[in-house]
Amino acid sequence: AKANDIPPIDLVVVNLYPFEETVAKPDVTLEEAIEKIDIGGPSMLRSAAKNHASVTVIVDPADYPKVIEEMKENNGNTTKGFREQLAVKVFLRTSQYDAAITNYLGQCRTGTGCNFTLSLPLEQELRYGDNPHQKCSLYGKFNDFFTQVQGKELSYTNILDIEAASDLILDFVRPTVGILKHTNPCGVGQDDESLKIAWQKAFETDRQAPFGGVIVVNRPLTLELARIISEIFTDVIIAPEFESDARALLQKKKNLRLMKMNDGYLAEKKAPVIRSCPGGIMVMDRDHTALGLDNLEGKVVTKRPPTEAEMRAMRFGWRIVKHVKSNAIVYSSSDRTLGIGAGQMSRVDSSRIAIWKAKEAGLDLKGSIVASDAMFPFADGLQSAIDAGATACIQPGGSVRDEEVIAAADAAGMAMIFTGHRHFRH
Repeated sequence: AKANDIPPIDLVVVNLYPFEETVAKPDVTLEEAIEKIDIGGPSMLRSAAKNHASVTVIVDPADYPKVIEEMKENNGNTTKGFREQLAVKVFLRTSQYDAAITNYLGQCRTGTGCNFTLSLPLEQELRYGDNPHQKCSLYGKFNDFFTQVQGKELSYTNILDIEAASDLILDFVRPTVGILKHTNPCGVGQDDESLKIAWQKAFETDRQAPFGGVIVVNRPLTLELARIISEIFTDVIIAPEFESDARALLQKKKNLRLMKMNDGYLAEKKAPVIRSCPGGIMVMDRDHTALGLDNLEGKVVTKRPPTEAEMRAMRFGWRIVKHVKSNAIVYSSSDRTLGIGAGQMSRVDSSRIAIWKAKEAGLDLKGSIVASDAMFPFADGLQSAIDAGATACIQPGGSVRDEEVIAAADAAGMAMIFTGHRHFRH
């Protein structure tokens, strides 16, 4: 270089081809994905990062202002420590980029049949984990999908609750309000005219559980609803938007976390679930859709078919029960939950708890439907629903005692549908 009077390169700036954004599109073709694999960019970045002792290398446009400020403070130069930080960022980014390519081309999006590579940037340190004595960090791009509008810093449990609440609300098109506690729905309500009425339906399912819970809506949060929510202690509120006057009111509660769900989360909802296990991780297809709701008329297993009202209620209850921890039982009408039983070791106990909760709330289960996330292994669980007043049931079926369960339903004049799909949630 010196012999040919070529000046040394001391600044390298590269923006990689948008491979991850391209393959995130549901209709992307293999040819389109391959076209977005950057070859020269990673090579230049890595070589510059290797020589960071004398080269400033930038891979993230968000760092442009920092570099400009650094150069202003150092007469057009950058310090060694600053260059080292940027170099580390480059190697992290190129490893993420290569991992994304490996996973896509290896068809590892479902985590089966190949190696799975995972490389994620540190996004933020969380307030704490499950408990204050447990440290926790957040990696990836959570903040691309959710924007914190106000409130205390997030914790591990907040993140899990936000995910559970958002997954629930995205299963509904009509104006809906959901209330959750420890990732479990404790009330869901719908109303085409008023979020306030939808809230009342959800809240009346369980007036105690919402204390310190999470509220999610699929419409902009109104001042009318904000006034009601502000009267109880709430940890997190999630909405696609917050009306300005509603925000102004809720800002008085400085610790209340307001989370805006961004448009891209609907696509992210289909991303695989990754869970740690001793010695490794498990990668699983996400249970992102309430299965078995097609052609319900052809899935009736009892002598009496459901009425139109019962059919609407079963569709509603089935969409909710998949979000309740197993064993899960939900009693509902067509637009509100009436009783929810979650996480019990026996299905009949979940049913009994749901019935007890409805009684405590002063809600009548006569004419309701019961939804079960998995089969009734014995007729006793269904019988408890019949005794409580439920007139229709939606469940997967598949028990060796299905005939006994069907006979119990027929004896009571209950209508029952087998969806053929289980929705366990561990």
